[in-house]
Amino acid sequence: MPTRLKRPPFWRPLALTVTLFAFQGYLGYSAITGQFGIEGRDQIHADIQVLMDRSAALQAEIDAYKHRSTLMNPRHLDPDIVTERARALLNMAHANDVLIMVDPASGKPISGKFQELIDDGLISIIQAESTL
Repeated sequence: MPTRLKRPPFWRPLALTVTLFAFQGYLGYSAITGQFGIEGRDQIHADIQVLMDRSAALQAEIDAYKHRSTLMNPRHLDPDIVTERARALLNMAHANDVLIMVDPASGKPISGKFQELIDDGLISIIQAESTL
């Protein structure tokens, strides 16, 4: 009796090859555009830089608050700060101080010599320091 050998189907190795190529394509795509891929790494570095900048700004604010709190330490009071705060609270001035009265509604100085202030350029200095 003759035996006939069955020829293996050609689609099985072809399907395996196509599947492996598709998997390699997926891995390549993920390596470039995935969350931890090349483009994702650039985004992570940008986020790190933003957070470091925010951390530096907050640290500067913390340092400013620490400095202000040390100025209020009763053992180490700065005489200039004490006199400045006392003058502000008591609405008093020293004889050598220059006072400029400002209208609260308009923010402009109240004086008969207002034009002289404008001519001397002092108005811009006053307004620049009042916004600080």
